[in-house]
Amino acid sequence: MASAHSIPSIEERFEFTSGAKRNLIIGGGIGVALIILGAYLAANGGGHEAAAHGAEAAAAVGHGAAEHGAAGHEAAAATGGHHEASWMTRIWANLWVNGVYFTGMAVIGMFFISYNYLAQAGWSAVFKRVPEALPAFLPFTGIVMLLTFFFGGHDLFHWTHEGLYEVGGPEYDPIIAGKRGFLNTPFFVFRLVFYFVVWYGMWRVIRNLSLKEDEIGGTEFYEKSIRFGTAFLVVFGVTSSTSAWDFVMSIDTHWFSTMFGWYTLASWHVAGLAVITLTIVMLRERGYLRAVNSSHLRDLGKFVFAFSIFWTYVWFAQFLLIYYANLPEETIYYLERFRGHDGIFKAPFFITLFLNFFFPFLVLMTRDAKYTHSILKVACWSVIIGHYMDFYTNIMPGTLGSSAGFGPLEWGFFLLFICAFGYSIASQLEKANLIPRNHPMLEESLHHDIA
Repeated sequence: MASAHSIPSIEERFEFTSGAKRNLIIGGGIGVALIILGAYLAANGGGHEAAAHGAEAAAAVGHGAAEHGAAGHEAAAATGGHHEASWMTRIWANLWVNGVYFTGMAVIGMFFISYNYLAQAGWSAVFKRVPEALPAFLPFTGIVMLLTFFFGGHDLFHWTHEGLYEVGGPEYDPIIAGKRGFLNTPFFVFRLVFYFVVWYGMWRVIRNLSLKEDEIGGTEFYEKSIRFGTAFLVVFGVTSSTSAWDFVMSIDTHWFSTMFGWYTLASWHVAGLAVITLTIVMLRERGYLRAVNSSHLRDLGKFVFAFSIFWTYVWFAQFLLIYYANLPEETIYYLERFRGHDGIFKAPFFITLFLNFFFPFLVLMTRDAKYTHSILKVACWSVIIGHYMDFYTNIMPGTLGSSAGFGPLEWGFFLLFICAFGYSIASQLEKANLIPRNHPMLEESLHHDIA
């Protein structure tokens, strides 16, 4: 149904003001200060606690696994064998958590515009520049993750220890040795570089087509974008799972889940949707995107609402399959988070569930809530912080174990990355007209109205 209200001008240029730049730089500076403070505190206290509790945590987890039918040796190996971590390992782990998380949110911008191109959806055309801006952050996170792996990978990934593959040696692990064809450093680095080159390269193609469409018009660039978007979806359908195995699941080398690729994609997707929605709301509050109406916002609210439920479905299905099948070699993953490492991951585990499901579900349940700015902002921030906690609870037990914590170091890295992400998005928004003026579906999007 077409709307009868007058359509605002589609000629809008976003101005990344010096004040906004200064605020983001100050935010990043506060993040750096918190990192320095956190590193100092960890270096002067965290290491001793790790040494004291590392053996206890491994023993507790091993005992718990034995009660559920797993061998003590297998449980100890599943913990990764590297939980007596130094303060430097904690820095590497935080870099890896944020690198993985913000990589996911960045690439979801490309994922969003690609499935909208494939569906030839018209409703999203008016705000397409926002998701289109997200993948520009990929080179930053790619470099961070590559450097982190080169300098800290030996501390984070148990499978990088050569002694595990020496048959008859004291560290020999037949399970990890059996995965050497996939989990070896050269192949891992190749895959890591491949993901970022392909994701970023395909985004550059779509981005350039979009900018040319703005200048020339017609449907030629739109049709090419459909083809490239479809190709990206095929590539991402595979690499979203394999990257989840590499970046997160390989940390707990003995453990595996056939649902983990879906689980990680669901987490990345809803967090990316929250960033897109939050950015649009903030732009509207500053006088931009006046052509975005309540129907657009309501649909975005539905996306965040629906995929927070989908993430919970995958989260519960993964847990339930392991629980009712009574698979001792897989229950170790949850035992580490419930009972292992002095129970320090139990609270984050349930905070994650609250922030990612219960809170957004209850807040966004009503129809009007899905287009109300204040409610959308609260719900989106809940999802963004909640899914950071999700990756924290997925990565930290296998990398740091009982030496993990949640203090200035963790908040500092998160603040630094989110300010850098915001700076990258704003820089991209400034480079083109905020509304794609020659998009073939723009007229439909301008009149998008849900009665």
